[in-house]
Amino acid sequence: MQQFLTILAFYRPFVVWSLMVNIAIAIIFPFIIPAITTKLFLAVFVWYLVSETGARHKLNFYKRLGISSIRLFTILVIVDVLITVAFLQVVKAYI
Repeated sequence: MQQFLTILAFYRPFVVWSLMVNIAIAIIFPFIIPAITTKLFLAVFVWYLVSETGARHKLNFYKRLGISSIRLFTILVIVDVLITVAFLQVVKAYI
């Protein structure tokens, strides 16, 4: 549980961007499969951005805690996809 909360702490700076992407997806093309595909593409982009820039030292912190970068981003993608699907379901219910 402690590792999961630590992973969510890594996700916190990306929440605002994720919600903005969710809103854009809901406006442009509010279907689940394209939304998940978009989120997967963005997760790969963020992984590349973090691993190749000065933010790499953040990954070292998680490696010392026993969380590999693959596990970190896999859990982040799963959490982000769940949030996206829930958001789209709420949007579809009210539109």
